[in-house]
Amino acid sequence: MRITLTKPDDFHLHLRDGDALKSVLPHTAERFARAMVMPNLRPPATTVEQARAYHGRILAALPEGASFTPLMALYLTDNTPPEEIAHARQSGIVHAVKLYPAGATTNSDSGVTDLRKVEPTLRTMAELRMPLLVHGEVTDPRVDVFDRELMFIEHVLRPLLDRIPDLRVVLEHITTREAAAFVQHAGINVAATITPQHLLMNRNALFQGGIRPHHYCLPVLKREHHREALVEVAISGNPKFFLGTDSAPHTRPTKEAACGCAGIYSAHAAIELYAEAFEEAGALDRLDAFASRFGAEYYGLFRNRATIVLEKTEWEVPASYPMGDSTVVPLRAGERMGWRLVR
Repeated sequence: MRITLTKPDDFHLHLRDGDALKSVLPHTAERFARAMVMPNLRPPATTVEQARAYHGRILAALPEGASFTPLMALYLTDNTPPEEIAHARQSGIVHAVKLYPAGATTNSDSGVTDLRKVEPTLRTMAELRMPLLVHGEVTDPRVDVFDRELMFIEHVLRPLLDRIPDLRVVLEHITTREAAAFVQHAGINVAATITPQHLLMNRNALFQGGIRPHHYCLPVLKREHHREALVEVAISGNPKFFLGTDSAPHTRPTKEAACGCAGIYSAHAAIELYAEAFEEAGALDRLDAFASRFGAEYYGLFRNRATIVLEKTEWEVPASYPMGDSTVVPLRAGERMGWRLVR
């Protein structure tokens, strides 16, 4: 069996930089026409000039003949001025601004410490219809790691939208039934991305046969009833929910460490993983809209004209892929996949 999809877009992607970028970019460019590239580099891309330079490095790293468009996001800090948002809107390459609460995840130490410090900038974003991409977790160490998303929604995001109701917000990589419900009942300006790992795995996957560091990501995997809720909204046909892999490559030594990095590398088989999730839910006919239409509509982008073909055939995922001068262990390493990209 084969299915043809409009070439999809990935609205949440980490590409890193330098040799690592050159190693992982081909997997995404093969499967996706465009991707929203996260700005949490070291140092982060906080200005349009830095985003433009990163954009150039991504294009230079593309395999010969590849057709792929990076969509850039700015890294929001306590000091991002409203003028930078206007500059970003005029740039033609910056399509969003990313909020990392300080300390929430990888390379987030320069993130926002208090949203009220950037409220003038957020109001300018609302006026200019520039989306705010939100890593929705609180960082208070007193909050249980499995409750960080819910606490963020109740104590940070909901009050923010009460103050600035027209702000366009994408709640990234949602993981809970409560997050799905919040997005469903919010205004049309609020949307969400969903990752393949949160559609396919619950938190048991972290401990099967021992600690599984390559299944560790933030927000962390949740209980089964949360996974079921994410599948429900992903296949619902609601245009507020769309594809964002949060594919986040880390070298094997930095994952398999005493204090391993958070992030799952899925770019090598991303659309195939989504196909598996939609097939399991009996909703393959709804994958095209989730992967290729809803996100583009939210961002005001044209729908891609190219197509890809997936075939129902088994293949074994390699144990690792090159990443710079090291390796990255992909999701499903050494296991068999049921769908394969054939063109």
